[in-house]
Amino acid sequence: MLIKFFCLLAVNAFSIIADTGIVADGATPQLIARTFAFTEGPTADKKGNIYFTDQPNNKIWKYGTDGSLSLYLDSAGRSNGLYIDKKGNLLSCADEKNQIWSIDSKKKITVLVNDLDGKKLNGPNDLWAAPNGNIYFTDPYYQRTWWTRTRPEIDQEKVYMLERSSGAIVPLVDSLQRPNGIVGTKDGKYLYVADIKGNKTYRYTIERDGRLSNGQLFVNMGSDGMTIDNQDNVYLTGRGVTVFNSQGQQIAHIPIPEKWTANVAFGGKKKNKLFITASEAVYVLDMKVRGIQ
Repeated sequence: MLIKFFCLLAVNAFSIIADTGIVADGATPQLIARTFAFTEGPTADKKGNIYFTDQPNNKIWKYGTDGSLSLYLDSAGRSNGLYIDKKGNLLSCADEKNQIWSIDSKKKITVLVNDLDGKKLNGPNDLWAAPNGNIYFTDPYYQRTWWTRTRPEIDQEKVYMLERSSGAIVPLVDSLQRPNGIVGTKDGKYLYVADIKGNKTYRYTIERDGRLSNGQLFVNMGSDGMTIDNQDNVYLTGRGVTVFNSQGQQIAHIPIPEKWTANVAFGGKKKNKLFITASEAVYVLDMKVRGIQ
């Protein structure tokens, strides 16, 4: 299935608020398509192609740098958050069976995480791969219609690390009400985690062994998904996209005309296009800054 979009629809009614120079001059979010049930988990490959999920419809889509939109994977394990690792594998929070997958270029699926000490995880939601290969993921509990269970097997909603060298699943943070969005810095020194229920986002130092220390409040705002640009600005989602500099000061707000903005990622050939998943729709916005993935 391939859909070519020869033009994008401008969202002229929604101007960028409090922008301090990160959005391209005169740019506004451009609608790519509004044909989905709920979009999530955007991530970019090395060429700048974007992959994202339509979780209720159990699909992963690809938005190419040429403006094409194509179905990448059907029966996608109810994938939610995605991230492409250094080897080019598409990592997925496969929510159908509460697993974490690695999908290679031939679409071969390897289950990296199936359970924790024989118990099903709550539902891996979002993830980030560190430069050394360790995978950090959030595990909140959202009851799904496709599950037979009606209660969690693990009491707390935590942040975990999958240690790639050993395959161990290491609990890292258990103090958040509902961890959701997660992203790390390019150098692998810091990790940002959003507590969407507590309406706060925290920054942690990543130690040499991969564990976290020095957890500090970053901003009094939660987030569904998040990304970072090459100036270390942090992009949080929910009601549009809100951007903070590395000191936690708001520098921009990007309104999106949908019920909910779930996630963001940078893509495009120059990694200077902000791709936004928002409820039934997806948008793109030209930026002056670039992504770091």
